[in-house]
Amino acid sequence: MRTLFLLFRLLPLALSFARDRRRFIVWGAPARRAPGFHARRAERLATVIPTLGPTFVKIGQVMSSRPDVVPEPYLTALSVLTDRVPCVPFPRIEAELAAAYGAPVDEVFEAFDREPLAAGSLGQVYRARHAGRDVVVKVLRPGVERIVAHDVRFVRRVLAFVQRRWKHPQLRGLHVVIDEFERRIGDEMDFCKEAGYARAIGQRFARNPRVVVPEVIEGMVRPRALVLEFVEGTRVDQIEPLVRAGRVDPGRVMDAVVEAYIQMMLVDGIFHADPHPGNLLVRDDGALVLLDFGMVIEVDPAMRHHLVHTALAAVGGDADRVVDGFFKLGIVEPETDRETIRRLVVLLLQMTERGAALDEMQRALADEVMRLLYDWPVVLTGEMTYFGRAVALIEGLGARHVPDFNPVRYVRPLLLKHRAAVLRALGPADDEGYDLAYGLGLLARDVTRVIADASRGLLSVFARHIPELLAAGSRPVALPPAPAREEPALVE
Repeated sequence: MRTLFLLFRLLPLALSFARDRRRFIVWGAPARRAPGFHARRAERLATVIPTLGPTFVKIGQVMSSRPDVVPEPYLTALSVLTDRVPCVPFPRIEAELAAAYGAPVDEVFEAFDREPLAAGSLGQVYRARHAGRDVVVKVLRPGVERIVAHDVRFVRRVLAFVQRRWKHPQLRGLHVVIDEFERRIGDEMDFCKEAGYARAIGQRFARNPRVVVPEVIEGMVRPRALVLEFVEGTRVDQIEPLVRAGRVDPGRVMDAVVEAYIQMMLVDGIFHADPHPGNLLVRDDGALVLLDFGMVIEVDPAMRHHLVHTALAAVGGDADRVVDGFFKLGIVEPETDRETIRRLVVLLLQMTERGAALDEMQRALADEVMRLLYDWPVVLTGEMTYFGRAVALIEGLGARHVPDFNPVRYVRPLLLKHRAAVLRALGPADDEGYDLAYGLGLLARDVTRVIADASRGLLSVFARHIPELLAAGSRPVALPPAPAREEPALVE
């Protein structure tokens, strides 16, 4: 029955997208689509997805941070899914809690607010009181494991059906999203693992008063329920009233966000990988509060090594090593022509070196991408997906809270401030012959420009042009000739 329900809800949208390629589904020219049509369809998609259940909401949330897979305006429409998840009625939640703790809710907790503080795709969060403390209680949605397992099989069957009839590189990106979702979703549905991650990250920030991780209430951790310290705060994207009242400095908030991710991603190798604004709060004293540790990534040391050295190569203007890094990071198809990628990297490095504005770079890269490539070979995979989400968070918050925000100028001194901690985490110079101490000084100067423009600029440029490419078809494109070739600790 669920399969029939999903087909009923999705088939109209599927047919609409199919007509983008063939007006009569199996033959004919592409249907004409005005920008207003795409906007209306994107909104319709964002309205339908919450009705399909937790699997599709979660996949939609992941897709909302994938400009390499999803074009605008669909990317923006999907970004609101975090605020559109319908609540499960409390009697069903109450039954889950009674089963988890072996007693009725009112016997386990001194007080329990029946209205949820938040409703996520996999669980709901309530405020309560336990052992004299204000706490929050996370509860897994009833039957969510069974629904997720069914829906992942359904999505894979649909992708296989489409792939047999339409060969396009964007389908690889969709497969990557589903593979990553399936690999991580089991951990997200096990609150014992979430509690472990919360403890681990909390220990690493224990000496830093500017970052708060809610304490796990021991003895109250179950696979389907979790109790945490209640920490009050304001969503990081809604702090304007605090700023106007003079209680919070937006610059210090931005510093706290950037430094927290520098520590997690480059020093600790374990980071909060679901960084949407609803999971970051700001206390009245300006401290940053990290919430929801269901999605935490432990970064493989080899991945950090390749990421840092790719950035160092970019800072040094070494296009060949940058291309090597793209292949080692797995974000470029192995069979892709290296010279084609090198031409794009050379263009990027040349414009970065002369300090071109982001808009100018995007226009130039768009022209070059459309001229050189039809089958765009760059797809973020694994940890790179979550690095990209963190970059997107910082970019969005900076644009919102810091006048004339420039990510390069903003992040540069913070990277420089913490370069010693990054050095200690990465170790001494290695067999590639880089002097990391010197290289990280350069990295602090320029790496955010490289990462932001390479992983977001190129991808978002291409995403905007997906409709044009689909209309063009998979005809071969002739390539033009190649161009000529006392330092503070991190924890306060």
